[in-house]
Amino acid sequence: MALMTYAQAAALAVQREMEADANVVVLGEDVGRGGIFGQYQGLQQRFGAARVIDTPISEAAILGAGVGMALAGLRPVVEMRVVDFALCGMDEIVNQAAKNRFMFGGQGRVPMVVRMPIGIWDASAAQHSQSLESWFAHLPGVVVLCPATPQDNYSMLRAALACGDPVVYMEHKTLWGLSGEVDETLPATLGRANILRAGTQLTLVSWSKQLQACESACETLASEGISVELIDLRSIWPWDRDTVLGSCAKTGKLLVVHEAVQAAGFGAEIAASAAEATGCQVRRLGAPRIPVGYSPVLEAQSRITPEAIIAAVRAMLA
Repeated sequence: MALMTYAQAAALAVQREMEADANVVVLGEDVGRGGIFGQYQGLQQRFGAARVIDTPISEAAILGAGVGMALAGLRPVVEMRVVDFALCGMDEIVNQAAKNRFMFGGQGRVPMVVRMPIGIWDASAAQHSQSLESWFAHLPGVVVLCPATPQDNYSMLRAALACGDPVVYMEHKTLWGLSGEVDETLPATLGRANILRAGTQLTLVSWSKQLQACESACETLASEGISVELIDLRSIWPWDRDTVLGSCAKTGKLLVVHEAVQAAGFGAEIAASAAEATGCQVRRLGAPRIPVGYSPVLEAQSRITPEAIIAAVRAMLA
């Protein structure tokens, strides 16, 4: 195993897939110089500009080219820089990539990975700080992934490139410098959650960077004798119903925490499914339905803190 950052793990994953398959290509803005977060560092120098392709500043054109490449037999990695910019190319995702296999009876496949970093980007305000995973979970025909660690960013990105269908791959905008050990031999199974911490009194489900706040809250709660089972969902769609519902049946209580706006967030799907299947007590904790502010004071209103998670857990166990 090697120690590397979240960005280095992603770059290595793409490198390994490009070495193994000449049909894997990368396209997007600034990918030639390594990407704005270093997630493609050294790849153009290694594989050339014909496989690591710098594009004009047009998300619709980038995504449209990616769909065409995938239908023609390539396996493109399409870089959107941040999810907020991908909104300029939504038709290519929603009406082309997601529906092609269905509309043409499986004659066409779109094995494309679209990288859309999500989350609050410090001091970057409303147009650069959104978490929109629930939009894509609602879209039939795509896989939606949210890796939280360097290991997952390596293993899940390789699995995404191998899956054969369009994948919306959502890395967090402020996780790129996070360091951790990465085992290149460790595979990822799409749709499978990780139980990060076993517990008996309450099930806590989260994903992406919000797990850091959840882990901190669990440490404090454990010091008070409160036993919380913490689950990293990892895959938004498909999501691991068996792991989550099994835990809920055991604990009888579920708290879902996400950085995205709480209203109509993916936490609602998990909570409703758990209540229907197990009858457990459910609660959601997400951001208020407001744009993310630029100033630190306003930005803080959109963050879900360890303290807020601790308060929610205590209230459910009271």
